[in-house]
Amino acid sequence: MPPTLASLVHHSALKLTVRAGEERLDTAVRWAHVSELADPVPYMEGGELLLFTALKLDAEDPEAMRRYVKRLAGAGVVGLGFAVGVNYDAVPQALVDAAREEEFPLLEVPRRTPFIAISKAVSAAIAADQYRAVTAGFAAQRELTKQALSGGPEGLLGALAGQVDGWAALYDASGAVVAAAPEWAGRRAARLVGDVERLRERPAPASAVVGGSEQHGGGDEDRVELHSLGTGRRPRAALAVGTAAALGTAERYALHSAIALLTLTTERSRSLHAAEQRIGAAVLRMLLAGEPEHARTVAGDLYGGLLDAPFRMIVAEVASASAGRAHADGHARVALDKPERPAPGTGAAAVAAPGDPLTGLADVVEAAAARSGEAVLVVPDGDRLVLLAADGGAATGACTQYAEALETARLTQREQAGAGEDDELVVGLSAPAGPIAAATAYKQAEQALSVARRRGRSLVEHEEVAAGSVVPLLADDAVRAFADGLLRALKDHDATGRGDLVASLRAWLSRHGQWDAAAADLGVHRHTLRYRMRRVEEILGRSLDDPDVRMELWLALKATSAGGE
Repeated sequence: MPPTLASLVHHSALKLTVRAGEERLDTAVRWAHVSELADPVPYMEGGELLLFTALKLDAEDPEAMRRYVKRLAGAGVVGLGFAVGVNYDAVPQALVDAAREEEFPLLEVPRRTPFIAISKAVSAAIAADQYRAVTAGFAAQRELTKQALSGGPEGLLGALAGQVDGWAALYDASGAVVAAAPEWAGRRAARLVGDVERLRERPAPASAVVGGSEQHGGGDEDRVELHSLGTGRRPRAALAVGTAAALGTAERYALHSAIALLTLTTERSRSLHAAEQRIGAAVLRMLLAGEPEHARTVAGDLYGGLLDAPFRMIVAEVASASAGRAHADGHARVALDKPERPAPGTGAAAVAAPGDPLTGLADVVEAAAARSGEAVLVVPDGDRLVLLAADGGAATGACTQYAEALETARLTQREQAGAGEDDELVVGLSAPAGPIAAATAYKQAEQALSVARRRGRSLVEHEEVAAGSVVPLLADDAVRAFADGLLRALKDHDATGRGDLVASLRAWLSRHGQWDAAAADLGVHRHTLRYRMRRVEEILGRSLDDPDVRMELWLALKATSAGGE
C-alpha cells in the first residue's frame, strides 16, 4: 500500500503528533512538499503533505488561517505538517482551530525532526510500494502463464479474477461470451455485449471503461474495463474485467499480462485458423470435383466428422442485384464444369474487409460451431463465402439467424431512409446432402442464392424453391419484359375498345381450350369466343394449336399477374 498519514504518524523516527483531522489519517500521501508561500496552491497537484514553518504567514490570525486551510483542502492537499521551535514554539491555536473546522489533518513536527526526514520517509514508502507492486506483478505473470498453459483461457481467467479480486470474461469475434470466471460472472458479462460490439468497431488495440451492470439494469456498481485482443485491424476477441474500484499497480500488471497472453493465444489461433482454412479449401475442391474419398482423407479429424452426416452447402455474397447476377452466370461453371480452374478458397481476395457482412457471417457461424463443439468448413472465395455446415446444427442455425437479422435491419432502414440494394448480404442454402452429392448441393445453393437476389431477400433455402410454385420465379425484370412484348399487341387492340382479347385468352387457357366452360366464365357465346381466339392468332401470327405457344402465352399472363398488372 502507498504511505498514509497514519503510517507517518506511526513512524517511530519521525515523532509526529496529530493536532487535528484524526478521522482522516488513512488518506494516501503522494508526496511531501515544503513551501513557505502564502498561497502554494498553484504549485500543488493534489495528494501532498505540505510542510511549513509559517515563515511568511501570520499563523495566529484566525481569519487568515481559515482561508489558508480552506484553500489547501480545496486543492486536494491531504494534510499539513507544522514545525515547532522555528518561528513558533507551539502550533498556533488559530491554525489548530481552522484545521479542526475543515476536519483537515494537522501534524506537529518536533524541532529535532527535519523536513527532509519526512520527505525521505514518504519517498522510501512509495518506492517500497512500487517494488511490491512490481514483484506482485511478476508473480501474477508467472501464475497467469502457468494457468494459460495448463488450463487454457478458462484457467487464465480464473487466475486473473483472483489477482484483481473481481471477475473476468472473454468474448469471441462475434461478441459472444465464451468463458467467464467465477462462473456467475457469465450472466454479468452478457449484459455488456453491446459495449463489446462498440469496442470491436474501433481499430485494435482499443479499451474502454464502462459502469458495468449499473448501466445495464443491475443494482451493483462494478467498474468494468474492456480491452480488445489481437494485433490486426479488426479485433479477434475482447476481455472484460470487473472490480469494485479502480485497479491498483499490481492489479494493472496482472491485467496487462493477461492481455498479452490472450493476444498470443488469439494470434496463434488465427494462424491455425488460416491453416485450417487452406485445408478446408482443399476438401471443398475435392468434393466439388467428385472425389469424396480423397476429401475425407484430407479432412482427417479436422473436418471428417462433418462428412459423416448430412450437411448443408451454403453460398453467400455481398453485391448489387446486377453485379450478383453477372457473377452467378459464370461462377458455377468455373467451380464445377472446369475443375482445372481455381476452385473456391484459392482466390486472391480471400479476406473480406472489416465491417463486411461476409466477415460477420463467418465470425457468427464459426463462433456458434465452436460453442457447440461441431465442425464447420468456411472458405472465402473472392467476393463470396462458401460454407459446409451440419444439417440442423448450431452453425446452420446461426447462419439463418444472422441473415434474418440483417434482412430485418435492412427493411427497417429502407422504410426510414430509402436505402439502396448495394452491399447487401444474400445467402443460398442447399438441401441436406452427403459427400457424393456435394457438387449438386453447391448448384442448389447457387440456385437458391439467385432466387434470394431476385426476390430481394437475404436468405432462401433450396427446399423452398423446389417445393414452391414456379410463379414467384416469374417476378423477374427479364421475364416481365418478355411478357409485355408478347402481349403488347393484344393489349393495344383491347385499348381501342374493339374486344377483350387478353381476358378471353386467359379464360380459354385456364379452361384448357374448353369452349363452353370458358365462354360461360366470360358470359359470352362460344362462337364469340371462337372469333376472339382467331383474332388472337391473327394479331400474334402464331397458332394456338401449338402447345409451346400456349405455354408461353400462359406464362406471360402469369408474369403480368405477378407484376401486379
